[in-house]
Amino acid sequence: MKPVMDFLLGPGAWNWFIVAAVMGLLETIIPGVHFMWFGMAAVAMGGIVLALPLSLPVQLVVFAVLSIGLILFARRYWAPQSMATDAPDLNDRGQQYVGRIVTVAEAIHRGRGKVQIGDSVWTAEGPDMPEGARAKVTGVNGTVLVVGAG
Repeated sequence: MKPVMDFLLGPGAWNWFIVAAVMGLLETIIPGVHFMWFGMAAVAMGGIVLALPLSLPVQLVVFAVLSIGLILFARRYWAPQSMATDAPDLNDRGQQYVGRIVTVAEAIHRGRGKVQIGDSVWTAEGPDMPEGARAKVTGVNGTVLVVGAG
């Protein structure tokens, strides 16, 4: 039993690989790209310990530095807002209508009314316009289209 405890509690490379496997398992159970970076740092730490015999306190400091470095790297280069896409408005339906000419379905009175786009009717705000008038979508305010004279 003592050799098993020495293996599990010792500062060896295999312990870091076990930590990496646990982090990978946690990432699959609790998704969200939180544990992946710690797992990658643990794999790197295991490789370092295979090459260089380091004491446990030094290993923990290097692991912390690797973890922080990987997290900062990921936030900088894999952040969703930094990823280029050919359809940046894919999930923002209102933004897709900016610039289109639409028909006023319900008169815009005192700045509020409705416009028709295809087979759907959207709430709109803008200058007063009669029903049936043509308007141009100039922006979006939440789920309300902002229109101007078309």
